[in-house]
Amino acid sequence: MSNLRGALIGCGFFAVNQMHAWRDVAGATITAICDRDAERLKSVGDQFGIERRYGDASDLFKDGGFDFVDIATTVASHRTLVEMAAKHTIPVICQKPFAPTLADAKAMVSICQDAHIPLMIHENFRWQTPIQAVRKILDTGTIGKPFWGRFSFRSGYDVFSGQPYLAEGRRFIIEDLGIHTLDIARYILGDVRRLSARTKRVNGAIQGEDVATILLDHENGVTSVVDVSYATKLPTDPFPETLIELDATEGSLRLAQGYRLQINGPLGSEVLDVSPRLLSWASHPWHNIQESVLAIQQHWTDHLLVGTEPSTSGADNLKTFALVEAAYQSAECGQTIDIRALLK
Repeated sequence: MSNLRGALIGCGFFAVNQMHAWRDVAGATITAICDRDAERLKSVGDQFGIERRYGDASDLFKDGGFDFVDIATTVASHRTLVEMAAKHTIPVICQKPFAPTLADAKAMVSICQDAHIPLMIHENFRWQTPIQAVRKILDTGTIGKPFWGRFSFRSGYDVFSGQPYLAEGRRFIIEDLGIHTLDIARYILGDVRRLSARTKRVNGAIQGEDVATILLDHENGVTSVVDVSYATKLPTDPFPETLIELDATEGSLRLAQGYRLQINGPLGSEVLDVSPRLLSWASHPWHNIQESVLAIQQHWTDHLLVGTEPSTSGADNLKTFALVEAAYQSAECGQTIDIRALLK
């Protein structure tokens, strides 16, 4: 196949970014969309010129005529929709969070494996240009082997105006934002053996936690801290930047606000500008995230065309999702959680 046909389920807030990105992806096109909300379905369909529109996913799958499905709905529907896709042997991209529970996520991976179809989680943060730049520097060995790291996302940005449902859930920042930051920590420093976490709710108008601090013991002996906050008031808000600090045997690395990557190695220091591109359909300050949406969807398309496993496969993302579950468990009981035990 020279051009894959895709169907997108869910036409909400973030799905518009995915639709824009699909128009720029080489080798794939969205040819059908689905949403239970008729107004959103019409809005997205008209904006992107999609004629095939469905109000029910079962009708979409029954009619077929597409090579993969991009599930961009909220988490409660993910397992049901993945099961539908598996029943029809349709490869799946699924939005994060992966599933309502780790047990559901494990079942979804198993279902897709049994159906012999690829499953990728839309974990786009590791595909951000500055995150990729950090990984490339580590891969060169310039600063040696890391022994400590910090991955920080602290902001006072009002995320609830665009996504009001985020204020209503019992869980908030770890499940919505921390999942990205934890995945970056795994991507940069490797899988995690143990985890401990503390959470706090500062904003009394929401139901879940809006601050979390998480300590990670990586399997390779590295220690890292993941800290996330939507209650931090700064003179210049860094939203939506993830800031990174790494100390290593031969030097150090700092990804600072403004997409400045400072590298200190045996031969001296240098500062690189690792700013993301501003795509034609993107806007500040979201352009960093929007560019990563294009990157992950291109990655999926390239791997689906040749039949290889994508970076954020369902099996890989189970290890990130386990960190989310462990963080909530640790915050509740005040104990360190063994990640390997959760993944059994």
